[in-house]
Amino acid sequence: MSSIKEQAAISRLISFLQEWDNANKITRHRILENFIMTSHGKTGPELEVEFSQGASLFLARLTAWLRLTYMYGTYLEQQLKSIGIFLSAASGQRYLIEFLEIGGILTLLEILGLKQLKEEAKRESIKLLQLVASSGRKFKELICESYGVRSIAEFLATSKSEETQEQVQILLDNLGHGNPKYQNQVYKGLIALLKCTSPKAQQLSLQTLRIMQTIVGQAHPSIVESVLGVLRSVHLEVQYEAIQLIRDLMAYDVQLELLKGLVSLLKPSRQETAKLQARILEDPGLLRLMESLPAYIQQAAAAKTIGILAQDSNRVAEELIYLNVVHGLMCAMGNKDHTNCQRQASITLEHFVRMFLLVEETVRRAMGEKLFQLFMKDPTNLYLNMDAVQADILATNIINMPGDLLDIANMELPQDEESNTEMELQTEDRSEPP
Repeated sequence: MSSIKEQAAISRLISFLQEWDNANKITRHRILENFIMTSHGKTGPELEVEFSQGASLFLARLTAWLRLTYMYGTYLEQQLKSIGIFLSAASGQRYLIEFLEIGGILTLLEILGLKQLKEEAKRESIKLLQLVASSGRKFKELICESYGVRSIAEFLATSKSEETQEQVQILLDNLGHGNPKYQNQVYKGLIALLKCTSPKAQQLSLQTLRIMQTIVGQAHPSIVESVLGVLRSVHLEVQYEAIQLIRDLMAYDVQLELLKGLVSLLKPSRQETAKLQARILEDPGLLRLMESLPAYIQQAAAAKTIGILAQDSNRVAEELIYLNVVHGLMCAMGNKDHTNCQRQASITLEHFVRMFLLVEETVRRAMGEKLFQLFMKDPTNLYLNMDAVQADILATNIINMPGDLLDIANMELPQDEESNTEMELQTEDRSEPP
């Protein structure tokens, strides 16, 4: 009896495979739709029962058709979903091995780079790569060895679908974990993505970089320029993620370079701002563009970031003062072309003034008593209350805090102790009595 059942099952399998072999693309599409509907979530043994121990024969036909037609997009989404049923099947790793043996990884990566293919098909390709990467370290290495990180990163930068981009983020995060041989490759790929033009790709890359930074353990020097460049984004969610990454990087050896970069951004390049100002003189209607000038957006973001870092750490705040941050913040406060820059710089400077007595005295002298009192009364809205002359006083200030500190040190310290004694900033204690 069992022999009769086995023969009947084999006959059904042969009949099914013959139907597939002789079918046109429309019939094959119908077969795939039915397979997806009835077999989703099945385990490896269940698929073997369904195909009379010949599931691999059907998988081989699927992969062969995929390799022949993927460039044309012929029912590509259904093909990939069908293959996904095999790759995701519990106790079905043999299907994964069979798929990889015929060059499955390279095919999936090539799909990502073909402009003529639909976004939905590329998203299914990403999901299959996720299944491969989730199968273990050696499979992650196979993807990376196939130049997968570059292909996946490029797709993230060019994809127009946020849903697809989020799937790519999951894949890159997966490739970065438990993959010591190629984790630096993933890390550097994420840094390169920060220079792309897609705000969503930048946001997701920054989020993943924060995780990868703890895995890699050492910050790559190129991350400084890249993360500071992201502060030019008009998208607040991108700026937020950049600021959070900068806060994390304060624990690494790029801290000083980041702080220097932030302080330098408080005074944008005259060459960059002069070009737009010249255009405005020719066409006053362009005046509204000043608010969205990337250099000014970056200036405002730098002022905000400096304030956050100073609140996080007194030591960082002192380091910023030695980098002459007070001069830069006052210059930013005098930027009459960008109100948000004035506001952020004013809020940050108030923190330094309230924190350090020496800063308070220096700023009071530079501003003059009237403007200083106006500033301390309402720093958030100072830009609304000061006139053009006062703005020019701020923009043209000549404060040099490092020089002032050195002068004080020379006056207070004996000549033979100057080189061995480190002068600390005076910190004002404004805590109220209990």
